[in-house]
Amino acid sequence: MNFLKKFSPFYYLLLFYIAVSFVLRVILFFHPITQTSFTWTDTLSLFFLGFVSDFFIFVLLSGFLWGYLIFISNSKYLKPYGYIIFGLLLTLLLYVSSGKTILNEYGSALPAIAIGFVAIKTLLFGLLLFLPKYRSQIRFWLFSFVIFLYVILILQNGISEYFFWNEFGVKYNFIAVNYLVYTNEVIGNIMESYPVIPLFSVLFIIAGFVTYLIVKKSKNYIESIPAFVEKIKLSGIYLALFTLSLFAIPFFSSKESSHNVFANELQANGIYKFYLAFMHSELDYFKFYKTLPRSKAFAQLKQQIPSISGQTTWRQIENEAAENHKNVVLITIESYSAEFMKMYGNEKNITPFLDSLATKSLVFTNLYAAGNRTVRGLEAVTLCFPPTAGESVVKREDNKDKFSTGNIFKQKGYTVKFMYGGDSFFDNMKDFFTGNGYEIVDKTAFKPNEITFANIWGVCDEDMYNKAIKIMNKESVANKPFFNHIMTVSNHRPFTYPNGKIDIPGDVKSRDGGVKYTDYAMKKFFEMAKKQPWFANTVFVILADHCASSAGKTELPVEKYRIPAMIYCPGSKPQKYTNLMSQIDIMPTLFGLLNFDYQSKFYGQDVLKPDYKPRALIATYQDLGLIKDNVLTVISPKQKVKQFQLTLKPNQKVARDFQIHYDQILLKKERPDLINETISYYQTASDMLKKKKYQKIN
Repeated sequence: MNFLKKFSPFYYLLLFYIAVSFVLRVILFFHPITQTSFTWTDTLSLFFLGFVSDFFIFVLLSGFLWGYLIFISNSKYLKPYGYIIFGLLLTLLLYVSSGKTILNEYGSALPAIAIGFVAIKTLLFGLLLFLPKYRSQIRFWLFSFVIFLYVILILQNGISEYFFWNEFGVKYNFIAVNYLVYTNEVIGNIMESYPVIPLFSVLFIIAGFVTYLIVKKSKNYIESIPAFVEKIKLSGIYLALFTLSLFAIPFFSSKESSHNVFANELQANGIYKFYLAFMHSELDYFKFYKTLPRSKAFAQLKQQIPSISGQTTWRQIENEAAENHKNVVLITIESYSAEFMKMYGNEKNITPFLDSLATKSLVFTNLYAAGNRTVRGLEAVTLCFPPTAGESVVKREDNKDKFSTGNIFKQKGYTVKFMYGGDSFFDNMKDFFTGNGYEIVDKTAFKPNEITFANIWGVCDEDMYNKAIKIMNKESVANKPFFNHIMTVSNHRPFTYPNGKIDIPGDVKSRDGGVKYTDYAMKKFFEMAKKQPWFANTVFVILADHCASSAGKTELPVEKYRIPAMIYCPGSKPQKYTNLMSQIDIMPTLFGLLNFDYQSKFYGQDVLKPDYKPRALIATYQDLGLIKDNVLTVISPKQKVKQFQLTLKPNQKVARDFQIHYDQILLKKERPDLINETISYYQTASDMLKKKKYQKIN
């Protein structure tokens, strides 16, 4: 305790955090949504162990505060050190402002944030260095600002936890993580749902008053700055507490083991729960969504997939014709909305090759992506599985040995590879694909002379395709068919690519340029592939992983999930398939075209079979949707259900002409049959994952 008082800003902020957490627990304890009774042991545990957890959480979260307080000194402004440090800061500012950093390569707001941060740091250091007479006043106001920042964050977190409990009856979970992804939508919802201006006015008034009290009590720390030796002692104690916290926090979290769920939630620290949700990426379907009895859910699913057996999706797929073991190249294109292509109504002519290839292919004109992230697209074509609540299976811990398309190809004697021009560690792709039997070819496999252009995401698409051609040439002489899944990277912010390839310079960083270069690179790939002996015996499957944007006026704006998809087989007759279908149906449909006989667990279906019933599955991290019979059914946490009538917008062409744009009008009368069907897909999928029944068949 003596240490804490010497480290007075830390001490008073800790007391404030503990006090806010205690008051929050009391409020939630008596909240109307907390519909349970607590035993005395539950009550004692949730308050005492909750207090201990809060203490250690604050120790971890105060790392920035510790760094700021420890580096307060006057000695660093003495000659020549002060001038040297200031010169280094100026150099760093010039560097980040030059536009040549890795942050500029990525684009977006990162360069501006970096410039702003370094500029403020340089300005403040310069003021403290060159205005020694005002150093004490400047330091005082800077110190007050840091304290105010911590106070406002503590209060804001307490308010957020309250509203989250008020909405869901739990501390933070993956829904809270999801809110960070959809910031614009969440802010809009908050602005419409709560009295934001009065709320934040009160928040800032309270924060200002608390800051005044803490600064008054602890300003002696900056008036008589501890000596170097004293700072070493304080740092030693703090770092010891910091290390202890790393072990103590998960330990006390494991003690949230009461049979009373509310007691466990109240004992938990909300910030740590947020961290766990972020790391584990799961959202318990059975706790937050509308459900059916298990037998009824699978019985409902059987109406959609008639050949499944029992309470699984297991079924035997058989074809009358002989199997055709052609090579297969699957290309998933980064962020390629259907609306980019001329055949879907775009007039910019930025996809001339794909538009041309579509006229020679089996084109799926009414296909929808499963989600709005690359991992969702990879999951859809690899597992042919509905997009369950929370994060994609690709990023979960239990992501290995699943029933996958790669597994089917391996059973048929294929070599199986995943090719990616970036680092496959990103988005957990390497762990997922290697754990499901794929060999990985990523940026680490490229020799220096094989890279002509690269950005933050990886090598350009041309380089990836050149590498793929070399690998497939080697595979073709091994007397085994190959299945290669290529994931492109060039159509992604910052939209940079080699100059001189298309009529939009690579340094313009435009979405149109990214789309057009992606199309150009694919054209070059096919020009090279046509010259190879394996080309005539290869099927090419091309589709987007997701659309470029998923924002809209509703939870699931249907138009923002429509993607281009086609299967090209040299010498085959072109076709158009206009019925509604899902991204998870692409690979089972391909297996049907190849006449594969196999045991299947896929939710995806061969859409060319007569028993297929048109539907599409689309989702965010928490809103799960089914499109069927021109109705979009959306199930959401808190057992919510919404249904929208999909009405073709005026002056739009019919489906067979590719241009489909819908108005989504809230249904006045529910369609219970479609609600139950939607639940059956997502509930059974969650059940299969939970019970580990979606594993590969050996």
